[in-house]
Amino acid sequence: MSDTYQIELALRTPDDTDEAVSAPLKQAQKTMGMVPNMYAGMANLPALLATYSFGYDKFRKEAGFSSVEQEVILLTVSRANECHYCVAAHSTLADTMSGVPTEVTDAIRSDEEIPEPKLRALAEFTRVMSETRGNPSPAQAKAFLEAGYSEAHILGIILAISVKVISNYSNHLFHTEVDEAFAAREWSAPL
Repeated sequence: MSDTYQIELALRTPDDTDEAVSAPLKQAQKTMGMVPNMYAGMANLPALLATYSFGYDKFRKEAGFSSVEQEVILLTVSRANECHYCVAAHSTLADTMSGVPTEVTDAIRSDEEIPEPKLRALAEFTRVMSETRGNPSPAQAKAFLEAGYSEAHILGIILAISVKVISNYSNHLFHTEVDEAFAAREWSAPL
């Protein structure tokens, strides 16, 4: 069991009397067919959920990465942050929606080398950006750029890390239970 502080706020629902809470949860229900436990926790501060949702949408639509690359980035950051909930969720999305080869997803989950060179460079640089808090060395940035990415992609990684800080840290504090939809890809941080 984690020794991380656990927020005692209740998970919120689409039936909440506060419109600022209920509206985004109703939208999630409509769009995804469910209200993820993560959203139900973040809804305790509607601005947190709104900021997460805005950034996540902008990353998906405007950061310049393919759906496979997006999932590699989000899964890599979640793995680096040891977020059991987001590793399970992004592994499921990788398997079912984003077209990520299973061996790539499993390599990220296991912290092993990714077989495909360009995706390996993407994951390695994403991990560097996360672990150094945005202070890659010139050699690390050069290797990323030489793999076929641009400096604008570096900014896209910053956007993804920002979004994952919101979700990963919230999940740590809520000890968010993995939804049934993601349970097949549940993950635990190494001891």
